[in-house]
Amino acid sequence: MSRTANVVRLTLPPGRRVLVISDIHGNLPFFKGVLSAARYTPDDVLVLLGDLVEKGPDSLATLRYIMALAEQNTVYCVRGNCDNLVSDFALDEGAPEAGFYHHYLNVWRDRCLLVQMGQAAGFETRGPEDLAGLREVVRERFAPELAFLEAMPEILVTPDYLFVHGGVADEERLDGLDAWGCMKNDDFLSQGHSFRRWCVVGHWPVTLYDPRVPRCRPLLEEKRHIASIDGGCSLQIGGQLNALVLPEAPGGAFSWFAYDGLPTAAALDAQAPSADSVNVRWGRNALEVLERGRELSRCRHLETGRVLDVLTEYLYVDRGVTRCEDSTDYRLEVHPGDTLSVVRRVSDRALVKKDGVTGWYFGRME
Repeated sequence: MSRTANVVRLTLPPGRRVLVISDIHGNLPFFKGVLSAARYTPDDVLVLLGDLVEKGPDSLATLRYIMALAEQNTVYCVRGNCDNLVSDFALDEGAPEAGFYHHYLNVWRDRCLLVQMGQAAGFETRGPEDLAGLREVVRERFAPELAFLEAMPEILVTPDYLFVHGGVADEERLDGLDAWGCMKNDDFLSQGHSFRRWCVVGHWPVTLYDPRVPRCRPLLEEKRHIASIDGGCSLQIGGQLNALVLPEAPGGAFSWFAYDGLPTAAALDAQAPSADSVNVRWGRNALEVLERGRELSRCRHLETGRVLDVLTEYLYVDRGVTRCEDSTDYRLEVHPGDTLSVVRRVSDRALVKKDGVTGWYFGRME
């Protein structure tokens, strides 16, 4: 359903800390975890930058938690492409049901908010033939949730910041933009845009931008005034949910908090970082398996020709092509005493994270 983006102009309350979080994707433990890490209080201003729901374990509970939070505290929400899915389906009689079923109900199954709504109402969605009934159930039983999603604008603008889920080309020409293009704007940083205000976006996981090193922490383009903050929550095994803290005054320094739900360990040995490495990312992850092992498999990355060890459990076949979850041969820089998030352990090494950067560690941990 094509429509024009809703632009809301406002002034953030002065003297209060502002946290910006994007792409929660129905992961309530991660959302609560990053709020706790940031020591969030009702005195803070919270900007949620879209994709509150879909693809995570409990979108319905997450949405309701955010709705309750917004009733009590200062919370601004921006609509993302996944948030748009539910209202488009429920309110647009012309929604293409067969394609909708394949891409969302069939692919994400119980991780789809609409499926969760149906289950909460005692309605099971088995196939495309059930979608008309699901639409009726969602309209009848979830009017408050639909109203909350529908009220979310695509763009928030303040004198110093522009908040949009996917991205825009020009901060001076916001009125009349296509809503979908603002929500789903892939690979935004590669489009060459620059801004006077800081433009804060989510949607595209930041690790997809670096061909060498997997980084999930917020990516700040100082000269271009763009902050990209999607840490891959619910989408990547080593992903995280980021909370960007805006400077107290324009021109000041950003800070951030993150939560990844992973166990932690203390490093006992030092390790130097790799001088050369590869980041095998979604969409660019076709492989040739050279030698399959129980824990690790030797593989050739078809795009770069690089040979590296990939966790065997990360391998999968998609339409006849062998691919992998995000993988790397990067050796993380580690100092004794560093706290590491442990993604996976194997016999002679561990895949770990430090400060939002993922890599292999060959030292001891306790």
